[in-house]
Amino acid sequence: MPPGIEIKNSEQATDRYWNPFMERLPDEPLRALQLKKFQKMVEWAYERSTFHRRLYQEAGLEPGDIKTWDDIRKVPQVEKSMMRSIQRKDPFPYGEALCVPLEEVVEFRQTSGTTGQPVYQPDTWQDWEWWSESWAYILYAQGFRKTDRVFLPFGYNVFVAFWAAHYAAEKLGCEVVPGGVLDTAARILKIQELRASAMMATPSYVLTMADTARSRLSLNPAEDLTIRRIVCAGEPGASIPSTRKRMEEAWGAKVYDHVGATEIGAWGFECQEQAGIHVNEAFFLLEIEDLVTGQPITGPGQKGKMVITALDRMAQPCIRFDSKDVVEWADAPCLCGRTFRLLKGGVSGRADDITKVKGVLLSPSAIEEVVRGIPELGDEYEVLVFKKKDTDEIVLKVEILPGRESVQEEMLARLKDRLRLQTNLNYKIEIHPFQSLPRPEGKARRFKDLRKHE
Repeated sequence: MPPGIEIKNSEQATDRYWNPFMERLPDEPLRALQLKKFQKMVEWAYERSTFHRRLYQEAGLEPGDIKTWDDIRKVPQVEKSMMRSIQRKDPFPYGEALCVPLEEVVEFRQTSGTTGQPVYQPDTWQDWEWWSESWAYILYAQGFRKTDRVFLPFGYNVFVAFWAAHYAAEKLGCEVVPGGVLDTAARILKIQELRASAMMATPSYVLTMADTARSRLSLNPAEDLTIRRIVCAGEPGASIPSTRKRMEEAWGAKVYDHVGATEIGAWGFECQEQAGIHVNEAFFLLEIEDLVTGQPITGPGQKGKMVITALDRMAQPCIRFDSKDVVEWADAPCLCGRTFRLLKGGVSGRADDITKVKGVLLSPSAIEEVVRGIPELGDEYEVLVFKKKDTDEIVLKVEILPGRESVQEEMLARLKDRLRLQTNLNYKIEIHPFQSLPRPEGKARRFKDLRKHE
């Protein structure tokens, strides 16, 4: 605990995760702290990781070369493909980036594999405490307190997010109810039985649970269930206004976003002001680069690619990791009083998802914003891009809600107009029977570019 911060009672002890010393630190000392931590991480990796030492030596870099903030850009970036290439070697299965003896690894996690071969992530006990501390920042900022009964509707398996959320909620004094082996209907009934006040899930599954409650159990989540706070992870939907609105209306609850990744950590969160995503700058250093030139973006008004460093993760360091996430600095500080900088609109997509269709740059999140903004449509949809002869074609599959068939023609015209306005593209739209499209529990991949396989 920093000097001057005194805990006088048990309530304040729980509140230590909202640390006014760190979250209200002025810009200059915060940047100085980040630079010092960054220097230590580079030195740690250089001395202990065969992978990082080789990477830095090939760039002609030694740890002592990092003296100023501008020197950070001298450090080579790491991509997920590089991490995949060094796995399954000694020390097995993590390979050359492991910085601690294998016997100090106490936690195994891996990425979801939605973009390729999963990356294995080892953590020491210190790393695991760091994970749950990061999540404690998230939950406290979103109003979680010891009075909450938190339901987690997942079998956590080898994916990290809800394991860390579980332990962070316990640290804050919340009561945690794991709903892993239950099916969707049973999870809803357990929420009803125990009067859970909060839950955490992907946006897709939040909507699927609401749909199941209505269609199979004749329950209205907003009226018949007691969930009043939802934290989303795994997909950008909670930062997309139309998707957030659907979730909040379905559950009668406030929906908050958080952002993280297995190989990075839980680096960003909404607070109760919901003015954007706070970067947890006590634990992470975030840079934004121009998508074309790679030059740094230091102010608002321009989207770029996020490059991020986890400043306290020791077993397998994450230093200048090319996340592919597309983000933008906000133009004003948050009214909550935290000095951690904001990202406008959260993560708006991924650089490797933004693709050219008919010569136009297209982000899948733009399609989601439109589809989820049409009240006659169901929650699920799917987008297929393929070539027909020499021309790009886009098929959008949607479901129309029962009882709305009479307005189908007018709705389709409205949908096409909004898509053209939002994305500058025309779509072939297919109406599918309600509840016929896939409903994933985990991360959804609704945008499929089939041209890559032709």
